Amino acid sequence: MELAFPWPTTQGEWLAWSSAAVTVLFGVLLLFAPRLSLRVLRLRPAEARPEAVAEARATMSGFYLGLGLCCILLAQPLLYMALGFSWAFTAFGRVISMLSDNGNTFYNWVSLVVEVALAALALAFAFQFVA
Repeated sequence: MELAFPWPTTQGEWLAWSSAAVTVLFGVLLLFAPRLSLRVLRLRPAEARPEAVAEARATMSGFYLGLGLCCILLAQPLLYMALGFSWAFTAFGRVISMLSDNGNTFYNWVSLVVEVALAALALAFAFQFVA
C-alpha cells in the first residue's frame, strides 16, 4: 500500500477539503489554546474545576481533529459525509437552543451560518452536487 497525500483536484473536493481544514483549525485552537477557545465560545470554566479545560482539550478538540484529519488524509466521500452530517447536527442543536433556550442572539446566528456553511461544503461533495 502506497501512502500519498490526496490533494484535492476538483471543485467539489476543494469545497469539502476546506470544510475539513476549518474543522482541523478549530481542533488545533481547542487543543493548544483552550481558555481562549472557551472564551470565544462564551464559556467559562469554574476556578475550582480545572477539568473543564481538559474537556475542551480532550473531547472537543479530539473530535474536531480526528474527523477533520481523517477527511484530509483519506479523502473518502463517506468521511466527508460524516463531517457534513456532524456539522449539520451541530447547526440543528443550535437552532433547537435558539428556539428553546431563549438563545436568539447575534453570536448564535453567526455561529449557525458558519455551521451550515461547513455542513453544506462537505455534503455537496459527498452527495455529488458539485463535481
